[in-house]
Amino acid sequence: MEHTAEPAIKVGDFNQLKVVRETGIGLYLDDGATGILLPKRFVPDNVRVGDELEVFVYHDSEDRLIATTQRPMGKVGDIVPLKAVSVTPQGAFLDWGLMKDIFVPRSKQLLPMRAGGVYIVKIYIDEQTGRVAATEKIESFLQNETLTVQEKDPVDLIVYRRTDIGYVLIINSQHTGVLHFSDIFRNIQVGDRMQGYIKTIRPENKIDLVLDRQGYDRIGGEAGRILEMLDQQGGFLPYHDKSDPEDIYNVFGMSKKTFKMAIGNLFRQKLITISEQGIRKS
Repeated sequence: MEHTAEPAIKVGDFNQLKVVRETGIGLYLDDGATGILLPKRFVPDNVRVGDELEVFVYHDSEDRLIATTQRPMGKVGDIVPLKAVSVTPQGAFLDWGLMKDIFVPRSKQLLPMRAGGVYIVKIYIDEQTGRVAATEKIESFLQNETLTVQEKDPVDLIVYRRTDIGYVLIINSQHTGVLHFSDIFRNIQVGDRMQGYIKTIRPENKIDLVLDRQGYDRIGGEAGRILEMLDQQGGFLPYHDKSDPEDIYNVFGMSKKTFKMAIGNLFRQKLITISEQGIRKS
């Protein structure tokens, strides 16, 4: 008789589980034992016994495993900015997008958290309780000794702290890098999440970051966008290589450096002329 392996449930993560029975309170999903409840309010339309669903699994207030089709702001292993919704002497509860807030024990806070504050935390499994929890003490989880990224890679970023030269950002919940003031063309603040790129990897694995793709590999697309905007505006735009970087970002959605390379490319191809008044289609 063929033996079917029991599903290994990943608590605090997404699981692909089969519906094994339907009840008045929801669906029970196969965990190799009595089943995990997916409450009725989270059951998608037209789901039947035997179907497979992607669900997030965590503990409810009575310490039972429960499933949801809601998508939290992070899973176990992720570093994310979350907002504190309530504070007790034992710790703080942060909104992570699920019905039940995530708990940060007092011992895992850098300073006492306050309701309404946004904090950068790592989501983990508490060894004593087996529950999903969060900690603000994340430095030990960040390292650049062994990198998982290369130059020009797209990466997920969280603004971690401000320094004299720019901002330190967390890269893919694993590494840190610097976004220099000279490469910032929009307002950012600690806790912001965004996508960016690895600009350079320097000695000792120090990483410099940018928020738009570097180099001429992107100029074709940017140059095409500028030509399209010129067509829409009657062939003239009052921007050039001396324009304010913030104005360029607001109008074109690119850094001044990228803009200059794009119009330089168009100029060399004799597609535009550049003057003190702006750029004009040839």
